[in-house]
Amino acid sequence: MNPAGLTYRRKFGARSFEPNNHRHRAGHDRSRSSLGGPAVTSLAIFEKANLSALKDPRLFREFAYVGGAWTQGSSEQTINVTNPADGSRVGTVPALNKVDTQAAIEMAQEAFADWSNESPGTRSKLLRHWHDQIVAARDDLARLMVQEQGKPLSEALGEIDYAASFVEFYAEEAKRLNVESVTSHLAGADMRITRQPLGVAALVTPWNFPSAMLTRKAAAAIAAGCTIVAHPSSETPFSALALAELAERAGFPPGVFNVVTGHAPQIGEVLTASPIVRIVSFTGSTEVGRLLYGQSAPTIKRLVMELGGHAPFIAFADCDLERTVEHAIAAKFATSGQDCLAANRLYIERPIYDRFVEAFADKVRAMRIGPGLSDPDIGPLINGRAIEKQIEHVTDAMARGARLIAGGKVHQAGPLYFEPSVLADVPEDAAIFRQETFGPIAAFAPFDDETEVLAKANSTETALVAYLHTADAGRIERMTRQLDFGMVAVNRTKITGAPVPFGGFKQAGIGREGSRHGIEAYTDLKYVCRSNS
Repeated sequence: MNPAGLTYRRKFGARSFEPNNHRHRAGHDRSRSSLGGPAVTSLAIFEKANLSALKDPRLFREFAYVGGAWTQGSSEQTINVTNPADGSRVGTVPALNKVDTQAAIEMAQEAFADWSNESPGTRSKLLRHWHDQIVAARDDLARLMVQEQGKPLSEALGEIDYAASFVEFYAEEAKRLNVESVTSHLAGADMRITRQPLGVAALVTPWNFPSAMLTRKAAAAIAAGCTIVAHPSSETPFSALALAELAERAGFPPGVFNVVTGHAPQIGEVLTASPIVRIVSFTGSTEVGRLLYGQSAPTIKRLVMELGGHAPFIAFADCDLERTVEHAIAAKFATSGQDCLAANRLYIERPIYDRFVEAFADKVRAMRIGPGLSDPDIGPLINGRAIEKQIEHVTDAMARGARLIAGGKVHQAGPLYFEPSVLADVPEDAAIFRQETFGPIAAFAPFDDETEVLAKANSTETALVAYLHTADAGRIERMTRQLDFGMVAVNRTKITGAPVPFGGFKQAGIGREGSRHGIEAYTDLKYVCRSNS
């Protein structure tokens, strides 16, 4: 197969997909219509979207991407994407229907026949090319993300680096899915185990990390020899489409990398029902995860799910208080608190409780709030539902006896800005201690001993990550063993990265992403027993 691109044309009824067999070059506009509908130039769309800060306007795409073609789909319906900072319109994407989605799956299946037989070295080189394209477009990708997602610019830049790291990692891992020999227990027999790519992978990604969650899934799947149909959140589709543009420039053959935009329930139903789709990888809420889990049961799909979190942050009296407060701020307010790793319950040992809360609150009161491009500490939340949840959690906690130390209301910057807030003496039955807040509210409670705080920390079904701060080596050993979470951060906040098996226990998810385990999820083990006589 020629890795520069397959040449084929396949029809689905009255619609047709025409792959792009041209690599990107300056001045060459590759926008076109598949599935019917007029083509619109990228530059015109770019100007309409008021994204003039981008150096490369062709990274902004108001199309889906299927079979190597930019398409508006067969439906005339579109979805508006707005900037949470000010409510302005960023652009629109097509709302592909069920027929369009099924066509995308079939295009991916057709491409899989060649892609799965491509050499690991070729897959590695194309992933490396994609990585290089992402790094070169870093500033534009970050600015585009800020426009649709709202996070502070420095955090968006950090996410692009994080996203690129997965592509680089799996470019290397593509060459390491080795054949395994088994010492035979049968006379006259040789035994071999290989890893075989599963097939078409459906990747459903969230709005809070629209670039990194796609590359973490896509790079692993593609490295393994799978083809993908990605469905980004309708609130942040442009980051995924920009990555598709860069994948096309990198040389991925048509059908290997597909992005279907549209309404999640409709598209998700097709992805989970299709027997062609062999694996669904989903990052999002536990509630939606349960729905996809049930919908995937009839076809017995492989599932990889990273769902909700309800992270405890535990600080003992022997911790370095000043340093631990800084870590608590970082653990709580990254992405304005809209992070499954965010510290949702902060348990502080009683001898330092009051000093810790006050030191934390002092830093919170000094936080800068504003639109993401101004690179504040706290940006807007994603939508009005998120704001409503913050108000509900503050109101509920105070009604149950919690003290409001800082914040607690919508900020004057706009309707989607919520003040970074501190609640003290929060009881265990408060909603904020029972549900993931996904916003900039820090909820504190004191504790007296290890047994007590372990019981409180472990009282969640969404056991993704726990944070532990103490200087006692023996306590670290005991607590890390007994904290019932998939990941534990000890005396630090940042623990994620491409080599890490990311995932949780219980209802926080299924399987792991990142690391060698992330690529193995997209493979099946095949055992061959051959007579040597």
